[in-house]
Amino acid sequence: MIVEPTQIHGSRLIKPKVFGDSRGFFLEMWNDRAYRAAGVDAKFVQDNHSRSGKNVLRGLHYQTGSAAQGKLVWVSSGVVFDVFVDLRRDSPTFGCWDGHFLTAETHERLWVPAGCAHGFLVVSDIADFHYKCTNYYSPQDERVLRWDDPALGVKWPIEGTEKPILSTRDCDGLEFSASEYYQSGFDLIASGGLDG
Repeated sequence: MIVEPTQIHGSRLIKPKVFGDSRGFFLEMWNDRAYRAAGVDAKFVQDNHSRSGKNVLRGLHYQTGSAAQGKLVWVSSGVVFDVFVDLRRDSPTFGCWDGHFLTAETHERLWVPAGCAHGFLVVSDIADFHYKCTNYYSPQDERVLRWDDPALGVKWPIEGTEKPILSTRDCDGLEFSASEYYQSGFDLIASGGLDG
């Protein structure tokens, strides 16, 4: 597989080798040894699958403290624009965001380290989104960052007057300045460290 670093420290964009012929294709969904060699040394405890229609935006979600989740994400149908924000105070990319189009045709996987807020926007008619998690879902530890926080400046691929379809919870997301991570990163924020 081909492994590329992203703009966020410790994250990886992984392009698996796909073996295809007239019958279809084959690829390895997970190979612990290969992923560890690629810098993803993770023990997964939960797999999730969501299906969403066009313009559905889910996120930006994260879990705090020891409940933080690392995620290996991909789509099996459709196309999404996947976004994550580094909330790790000791990371050189603290407060920065990155985004990647993930498609069923390319089979790319994105490793999102624990300590990042994560979300995605569906840009196809429908998308099946999968993620392997390193920690269990913990409702009491879950938080939501505002998807359109101007301080983060995420450049979502939303055209013209289109508006994303959000859950009530995601509509009520916190601005980064109201999160538990803001004060310790104030110097970075003041110096423009939130550009993706």
